[in-house]
Formats: sequence, C-alpha cells, structure tokens
Amino acid sequence: MLARPSLSDGAILLVSDARAAEGEDLPMKKVAVFGNAGGGKSTLSRRLAEVTGLPLYVLDIIQFRGGKYRPEEKDGGKLPDEEYLSIHRDILSRDEWIIDGYGSLPTVWERISAADTLVYVDLPVITHYWGVTKRFAAGLFQNPKGWPENSPTWESALDGYRVIWRCHRRLTPRYRQRIADEASSKQVHHLTSRAAMKAFLHAAAAEQRS
Repeated sequence: MLARPSLSDGAILLVSDARAAEGEDLPMKKVAVFGNAGGGKSTLSRRLAEVTGLPLYVLDIIQFRGGKYRPEEKDGGKLPDEEYLSIHRDILSRDEWIIDGYGSLPTVWERISAADTLVYVDLPVITHYWGVTKRFAAGLFQNPKGWPENSPTWESALDGYRVIWRCHRRLTPRYRQRIADEASSKQVHHLTSRAAMKAFLHAAAAEQRS
C-alpha cells in the first residue's frame, strides 16, 4: 500500500479504518484514472505506468481507428460504439492495467467497479481551465501526448472548455460520492492539487523500490 500523503499536499487517501488498522497490503494492478478535463490525468497515467510497469491504455486514442483522427470521416473516424465497448471489456478482463480517459459515463462506472485502485484528479476548476489552455498552446506546435494523431487542436480545446464546467456541475459530485463509497474495498487516491499528484507518483515510485 502506498504511504499516506500529507493532507497539506492536497491528497486524500481513502481507506477504511479497519483495513488500515490491520495493515492490509492493498494491490495496485488495475488502476482507473479519471477526473475533469485539463487536470493532467494523461501525464500522471504515463508516469505511473513508467514507475509501476503496468500497461497503459489511453481511451482517447483507442476510440479512433489506428489511433488517428481522420477529418474526412464521420466523427473523425471514431470506432462504432459496439466495437469500442468490446475493446473496453477486453481490457477490463485483463490482470493488469492503467486506464486513462473518459469514453462514456457507463464505461467510467464499469472501470471504477473493476479497478482495485482509483485515482481521482479533482483540482480547482480554474486549474482545469488553465490546463486546457496550456495543452492548446502546446498543440499548436505538436500533437499533444495522449491525443489521437492529427487531432484538431482548436476544436479539441474548445470542447475541453465546454466540458469543464459541465463536468464540475454534473459529474464532480457523483465522482466524489462514488470514491467515498468505494473506499471500503479499494485504494482511493483523491488528488486535489498538483503537489498531491507529484506526491502520489513519488509514493508509487518508492513503493516499487521497497
């Protein structure tokens, strides 16, 4: 089990008191990373995969055939729903994974149910907006990591701005309730600052070295 980050770092590790008292060694084999747009989930997921050796699956890429955005095709060449859902089910059935991305709300709940570790990136709303802005600026020069090849940077940034407030109003309360409900059976890392995200990765790396 990862060391408990300091609350001053903006990290909250939710584990039931009974399990923590027993010193139960909680696994980190199936990790769902989720949260609002622009929070740095993709960067955190890549670094977590590097330090743990767990395979990383990026849904924003998997949803497009060959991981490439095709402007001449409907929806940029997104896979049909059934094909995407079949791939998603196959990933969930595997023994180890880190899954980054949204996909659709039903699949978010499926991942949360299947995971043994939940990493919820829940930063101040203004930080999410700033994250989308930085990603847009970087995308003017190269395709952002974690995005399908040939992604339309301007359209994607506008979509990110629209998503942030809608997610904050509609999904954030549901995410927070869900992680509280899941804390009795999973590792739940509620990361509420950039410092918390760094502390989480540092603890994960230290765990691998121990």
